[in-house]
Amino acid sequence: MHQVLQNVKTGETTLETVPPPTLQSKGVRVRTAASLISAGTEKMLIDLAQKGYLGKARARPDLVKKVLQKVRQEGVWNTFQKVMSKMERPMPLGYSAAGIVEQVGDEVRGLQVGDRVAMAGAGYANHAEVNFVPKNLVGEIPDGVSFDEAAYATVGSIALQGVRLAEPQLGEEVAVIGLGLIGLLTVQLLKANGCRVIGMDLDPAKVERAKEIGLDRGIVSSAEDPEAAVDAFTSGYGVDHTLITAATDSNEPIEQAGGFTRRKGQVVVVGKVGMDIPRDEYYHKELDVKVSMSYGPGRYDPSYEEGGIDYPYDYVRWTEQRNMEAVLALMTEDKLDVEALTTHQYPFAEALDAYELIQEGDESHIGILLDYDVEQPQDEVIHVQSEATHVPTGQLGVGFIGAGNYASVHLIPHVRDHARASLVGLTTATGMNAQQKADKFGFDYCTTDLQPLLDDERIDAVFIATRHSTHAEFAVRALEAGKHVFVEKPMVVTEEQLNTLHAAYESAQAAQPTGLMVGLNRRFAPMVQELREALPSDGPKQMMYRVNSGPIGTDSWLHRDEEGGGMLVGEMVHFIDLMQHLCGERPSQVYAQSLTLDRHDRADSDNVAITVTFDGGSTGTLCYNTVGDDAASKERLEVYGGGATARLEDFRRLEITSSGSTSTSRAWSQDKGQPNQIDATVEAFSERGRGPIGFDELVAGMQAVFGAQESMRANEPVQVTPYQLEDQSVE
Repeated sequence: MHQVLQNVKTGETTLETVPPPTLQSKGVRVRTAASLISAGTEKMLIDLAQKGYLGKARARPDLVKKVLQKVRQEGVWNTFQKVMSKMERPMPLGYSAAGIVEQVGDEVRGLQVGDRVAMAGAGYANHAEVNFVPKNLVGEIPDGVSFDEAAYATVGSIALQGVRLAEPQLGEEVAVIGLGLIGLLTVQLLKANGCRVIGMDLDPAKVERAKEIGLDRGIVSSAEDPEAAVDAFTSGYGVDHTLITAATDSNEPIEQAGGFTRRKGQVVVVGKVGMDIPRDEYYHKELDVKVSMSYGPGRYDPSYEEGGIDYPYDYVRWTEQRNMEAVLALMTEDKLDVEALTTHQYPFAEALDAYELIQEGDESHIGILLDYDVEQPQDEVIHVQSEATHVPTGQLGVGFIGAGNYASVHLIPHVRDHARASLVGLTTATGMNAQQKADKFGFDYCTTDLQPLLDDERIDAVFIATRHSTHAEFAVRALEAGKHVFVEKPMVVTEEQLNTLHAAYESAQAAQPTGLMVGLNRRFAPMVQELREALPSDGPKQMMYRVNSGPIGTDSWLHRDEEGGGMLVGEMVHFIDLMQHLCGERPSQVYAQSLTLDRHDRADSDNVAITVTFDGGSTGTLCYNTVGDDAASKERLEVYGGGATARLEDFRRLEITSSGSTSTSRAWSQDKGQPNQIDATVEAFSERGRGPIGFDELVAGMQAVFGAQESMRANEPVQVTPYQLEDQSVE
């Protein structure tokens, strides 16, 4: 399919060929029939992307602060790689569209193939021939409303939410500052509500268009005093409400609103404007100020937008979705005329001409529509290279599932650079990411469907770097297809998944030697290898591992049971694995206790002390927290045993004390072992068909994590009986 993409690094807007997005259980896949370019919002994004690095930094000082923090923790090179990877990731444009449902997710009710729907959401309702949209971000199009009209539903919801916050009464007088797309929709909604409306803009053409659709009084701000005009319009009282729908860095709109809104009146900010509120004006009038949040309740709430959990109708009457439905209903009643707002219309193949119009700014424009051919065939697999990749005998053909920031920085480059590996196929959930990463790293083809990789005989091994909840399913499917598997940690998020994966692994091994590796990279870090060699191999060890993770909000996908499994499962398995590697023993008992925070935004289980007893007499204590200061180092490990002491700080500094003397190793950048792990995995898969970590160790680490969960619930120690599988380690 084709999709409009923005290169964040260069600012270039392109129309790219990418595979269509995959269907997920909580949404629908839609063939786009029409999409609306929101000229103000999209031009702002393009302008930001076209700035140089310094300009981007000035525009987003919050991100600069995060980058500097990363530099302190991980070093300049690691941070540079991560920043560049994020900037190279293409950004989809568009957030308001309409089309025909072509696939329905398993957890979606009330929609079926062939339904006409409006769709909303940046990253979902894109300017693309096919879109995946979560079920709470679509609304059925009523009879009598065209696709072109329905494409306005999202921006109409933005205007409607601003009006809802104002709560205007029949006959009240309202001012609208800014008569662009959102402003013109706001005028119509206010008129439908029985209000008298005065509107203002710097552009005379927009003022005239507003009058044509019902504006009672229009003001060209550059030619007439807005405050005097409002004074005359309201007989000297001032307006009851002012809605600011302009888009400018200037503070002038908020200052104007304070000047002509009556005492005890209300100002609602819908557009992105300067917010340095003049206190005296607002204080003496005791004005209410509200900032409208996009399409309405549910916006920026992952449980609503991605998780599909609707708000109770009786308690939250108007949500994003219900606002969209209200806008569509107003169209059927001829109370919202969006056709009058359409100034330009392009076939989708000429989408870049529309963006050229926006950028040049020579021609007045408001509503710009893109129209699509819904019958256009769509290829599920996109071949990136001109010739199919040939995998020589003795080399490992590799397919990747997932190409997010971590995989793009720490996994794919190392596999690509390995002399015995060849990149063949790539699949990701979104087509735009698949195409960009396949082109960058040299994959033969890209897709959003896993099956082509499993069917490709050139692919010997599949690397999985997706969200945690998908790891087990993808690993099982790859094993059943006869592929070696490298799966990022955690390999599972539930004990049931562990049992299923175990059965699939044994079945694969019965057919032929098959490797299974998990991305537990820390044991492969150069400083860890130096530490292990320095400690006496005999005798028990005492280990203390402190992890200062920094805040992780409970609204993160990591805390959704069905997606992330929480930080205990998702990340702490790393540290338990490293401890069992250093002592050479398996966990036999765990005891875990968490903090009691009484905070809705932090999880108690993310702040935990876990004591692990190993079967050879060693002990390990993991102290993991999210309530510290993330300016401090993230990881500190101390190991004691056999008359030696070692302290590892963030994989950049290692102190080893033995026989009365101390040696210190330092590194400019963190190396947590990913390159060494990839090398070991490729060699092991190629030569022996097994992974460099024994399957019994992988299972033992997961069972210790699940034991820690049980221990926290029961508030008592839990015994761990790891599964034993003979001869699985590759030394």
